[in-house]
Amino acid sequence: MTKLRTGLVSITGRFRDNNEDNAYVDPQNRFFLVADGMGGQSAGERASALAMEIIPQKLNSLDFAKAAPDQAVRMINEAVDQANTEIIALGEVDSKLKNMGTTITFLAHVNGTFFVGGVGDSRTYLLRDGKFEQLTTDHSLVQALIEAGTLTLEEAATHRYRNVLYRYLGTKEGYLRPREGREETKPKQIAPLVGDRYVLVTDGVTGGCSDELMASILADGNDPQAIADDIVHAAEDGGSKDNITALVVFVEA
Repeated sequence: MTKLRTGLVSITGRFRDNNEDNAYVDPQNRFFLVADGMGGQSAGERASALAMEIIPQKLNSLDFAKAAPDQAVRMINEAVDQANTEIIALGEVDSKLKNMGTTITFLAHVNGTFFVGGVGDSRTYLLRDGKFEQLTTDHSLVQALIEAGTLTLEEAATHRYRNVLYRYLGTKEGYLRPREGREETKPKQIAPLVGDRYVLVTDGVTGGCSDELMASILADGNDPQAIADDIVHAAEDGGSKDNITALVVFVEA
């Protein structure tokens, strides 16, 4: 039987007044969420908190032990889509929350398979057998320019639009399921292996901690809580100017 151990650290950082990041660890270690709110003042904090409330409520109706992959994908999509709808709706009725939004990245363990995905630029990485891989794709302007071949990875790291998102929860493009005129964002399916180490992060981590350093920290030691703490503080020491959140998941026998 697969056992999961986790560690979570989220800090305001040195340049922000409040923490708009949010994270959720299911008490039964069935799913894990990280979100990065946006919208100014308390609006981003409200958006990410709302996602952390709605998505777990919806996912709790999923049979994690027996659900088929298509059922899992459908339920995950519906949970994220519901959060998107409610964030949009609240922003429309409360002028102080207008244009609020949040990113989301998730890892769900359903019937022996991991489902990984998200919306925005919060990321999930996997360290397996020494290989460190980003499992999610940023929905950012610079990523679109990279994919179009007009921007290099080196240029993207310092581009003035590197934090501009074209897709996040709180917008009409924020859905996972396909809608008219909108592409679909399908969760990846991964067979977990003993020894795998996952980390879910907001861009406060990636803004101050390179992939190489993150992989090195993730590989070192056997305490996921200590590793999450080390990743967050490496990003802080590396000059991150945002809130900083890391959620580490170990796969063990």
